[in-house]
Amino acid sequence: MATQAWLPRSDEAAERFLAVRALSLALVAPLSDADATLQPCPDASPAKWHLAHTTWFFETFLLRDHVAGHRPYAPGWAYLFNSYYEGEGDRHPRPKRGMLSRPSLDEIRAFRAHVDEAVVRALPGLPPAGYRVLELGLQHEQQHQELMLTDMLAAMAENPLKPALWPRAPAAAVGDAPPMGGVPRPGGVYEIGDAGGAFAFDCERPRHPVALPPHELAERLVTNGEWLRFIDEGGYRTPGLWLADGWDWVRREGIEAPLYWERDGDGAWRRFGLDGLHPVEAGEPVCHVSYYEAEAFARWAGARLPTEAEWETAAGSADPAGGNQLDGPGPVRPRPASDRRGLRQLFGDVWEWTGSAYLPYPGFRPEPGTVGEYNGKFMVNQMVLRGGSCATPRGHLRPSYRNFFYPHQRWQYCGLRLARDA
Repeated sequence: MATQAWLPRSDEAAERFLAVRALSLALVAPLSDADATLQPCPDASPAKWHLAHTTWFFETFLLRDHVAGHRPYAPGWAYLFNSYYEGEGDRHPRPKRGMLSRPSLDEIRAFRAHVDEAVVRALPGLPPAGYRVLELGLQHEQQHQELMLTDMLAAMAENPLKPALWPRAPAAAVGDAPPMGGVPRPGGVYEIGDAGGAFAFDCERPRHPVALPPHELAERLVTNGEWLRFIDEGGYRTPGLWLADGWDWVRREGIEAPLYWERDGDGAWRRFGLDGLHPVEAGEPVCHVSYYEAEAFARWAGARLPTEAEWETAAGSADPAGGNQLDGPGPVRPRPASDRRGLRQLFGDVWEWTGSAYLPYPGFRPEPGTVGEYNGKFMVNQMVLRGGSCATPRGHLRPSYRNFFYPHQRWQYCGLRLARDA
């Protein structure tokens, strides 16, 4: 977390707190209690667990630690809704979150209302450290809003009926994307990382210099149409394109296309989304691909993935609140690139895999206390993604933001941009 310069007044903090909390409830409004209990895979969590976990976060790290006399709503629920904080003791096994049929969705809504009221009531008397935890909790909840959407999609995809949670939003028909040009980037010494003055996670710090050789970044994201050519030309059947671990994964899992793609009776590809099952749109950015797939595609295309430093230095002049991001409940999907020239789609649409491992920056220090488990302990065997997606709440992103997943994971809205050495 950054300095106190960004700390809001209590009335501003209450307005922001209630708005973020309300969006979480709006996102799950289409779900029944049964829908909200589903856990389609160990990577995903039930929607009602997300609602309860984010509430447990505020109750534990804000109310318990910064509000005298606070008593927990239901003491046994801490065991159910702690995620990975070893400093908070034992917790329910992650792969079994879908077995928590109780508490019910309505009981969790009541839990949220109780904690929300207590937080708003406490805001005028919070110390600066409490406001910093409040902002961390809001950023944390925005991350879980994106996770809720992707986990809801994974749950609905398990249903053979392929139900839509929201009707398909009208969209203009699009064909292939405009040709993919490249933007030269000069070599030199740059700085990346949090520059201070606003909120940032500890993994974004400290700001530090990086030396970059001359390189080129693709103007836009890779599209479904380009991915179809990768499939048709044997991309998933050519071992020379793949890292060894990736090729083992392809063969073991029978991977032949992005996640949620399937062929219809005529052999045409369709993609399942929160708005149901529809034909693959050639001009839309490809999404739900793993790092292994992204790396293989880049090699097939005679290119590579950008490093996170290359991405961040290019994105510094872009608007982090621009692009196709989450503005409210409803279906989310990547959108085609505009026809204008130059770097675009840097924020929103799909998280962009980079070629950089998720590692600490030089001089990294985790946040003190249990919240220091938030990022640092995951800095091994994962790859960095940049730029956010169509499911990322607008206002949550910044150029220094680092997301990270294991190379095989693809249930998030993950895609790619190409890079080349100059």
